[in-house]
Amino acid sequence: MTQIISHILPDVRRAAGSGHRDDALAPAGHFINGTFTPGGGSIDVVNPSTGEPITTVAAGTTDDVDSAVAAARAAQPAWGAMTPRERSEVLHLIADRLAANSDDLMRLESLNTGKPPAVAEDDVSSAVDTFRFMAGACRTMSSLAAGDYAAGHTSVILREPLGVVGVITPWNYPLLMAAWKLAPILAAGNTVVLKPSEQTPLTTLKLAELIADIIPAGVVNIVTGYGDPVGSRISAHPDIALVALTGSVGSGSAVAAAAAPSRKRVHLELGGKAPVLVFADADLADVARGVRTAGFWNSGQECGAACRVLVHESVAEALIEQLVREIGTLVVGEPGAGADVEIGPMVSEAHFERVKGFLDRAAAEGLQAAVGGGPLPGPGYFIAPTVLTGAREGSEATRNEIFGPVVTVETFATDEEAVRRANETEYGLAASVWTSDAKRSTAIPRKLDFGTVWVNSHLVLANEVPWGGFKGSGYGRDLSLYALDDFSRTKHVMTNHGA
Repeated sequence: MTQIISHILPDVRRAAGSGHRDDALAPAGHFINGTFTPGGGSIDVVNPSTGEPITTVAAGTTDDVDSAVAAARAAQPAWGAMTPRERSEVLHLIADRLAANSDDLMRLESLNTGKPPAVAEDDVSSAVDTFRFMAGACRTMSSLAAGDYAAGHTSVILREPLGVVGVITPWNYPLLMAAWKLAPILAAGNTVVLKPSEQTPLTTLKLAELIADIIPAGVVNIVTGYGDPVGSRISAHPDIALVALTGSVGSGSAVAAAAAPSRKRVHLELGGKAPVLVFADADLADVARGVRTAGFWNSGQECGAACRVLVHESVAEALIEQLVREIGTLVVGEPGAGADVEIGPMVSEAHFERVKGFLDRAAAEGLQAAVGGGPLPGPGYFIAPTVLTGAREGSEATRNEIFGPVVTVETFATDEEAVRRANETEYGLAASVWTSDAKRSTAIPRKLDFGTVWVNSHLVLANEVPWGGFKGSGYGRDLSLYALDDFSRTKHVMTNHGA
């Protein structure tokens, strides 16, 4: 196969100013029982576009978590006793408040994570829609109809809150993942103790500031800090009924292990390595455009990213040519450098080095960069949008989650081989199938071991449908009515009326 290679690396477009105002920052400290409280130590929060510090946040302790749990436990009975309509109205108010402050939230999210403007805008609008959807969904929960399923006995199924729910959110979607968790947890009548990533806590704290006068004290509590001790204490705390994590496979295993002694429920949305199965009859231009968006959205720091292309060998060269053309037009830059910026920096220096390490090892293994291939000069943690070709079955770059602006391309010969190789991964979050054959478009998704399978698209989400994975990608579902099921419990009440 002839390789189509572009050695031209993009320039990083730089912003004219710092792009933030200190008055958009939330107060320092943890948010416990309705107020911001000071913490002991501090953690630097860094702007990944420049490597310069933005501010500091509190480094939480086990005592801080215990205080937050006590506040959540005290607030839960009254919150849980509210009618679905009353909780719905509160969620609508939260959505309204977020929408009214969307500019500050977008600016903070871009500042803290390096997100391009379009990604930050999508995050905020999606967070608003998440609260609006759950505000309606909590009024429509249903269960088995009351009836006599045993002679002389009437059964009623009650749907109840769990109690206090612990939440640990990731650095790649700080505001949106907080909304994905908070909205159904609150809608179901639970109270919350949430730990945001220590790297990207700013919009979560801003959310707490914005809703402090809307939601009763103690219903939502935020404790900032490191995974150990804050995340570990949330996972192990005996008064927390369920812990929900969005994060890496390793973090999920640690949370599940810490939760086991108290026998609490665990809800895990973990990593992904989404295969993109491109058959010979696919529209290659559509595939290339789809990968341009879905493979590089949020600079590839996305667990459902279209990052592993499996293409039929007869059209591989043509697809690579299309991919090089598409990916080569991506605009790399700081968020404040223009609305057309599409690729921002890696979130931290440590993650930048991790992605760079994958690229170095891929080159040593014989993979070729058809476009991109390495870091970009200047301040900040920028990696060039990259397409790696020549990947063989079992290559590290095709097995493990790189979590950066890197897409690999490998070939297959038969439908059976495509399915087998797509499924031979520890991940089971998302995949896509690209074909113009109606039979194949129905048959192949059924054979793929992934929680979401798109056909002729990728990374399209909606609040009405569930999101979650199989295998190493975890269990439990975010979004949709299924999330409300996960964050509530059923109780069967049976009355003997035949005596």
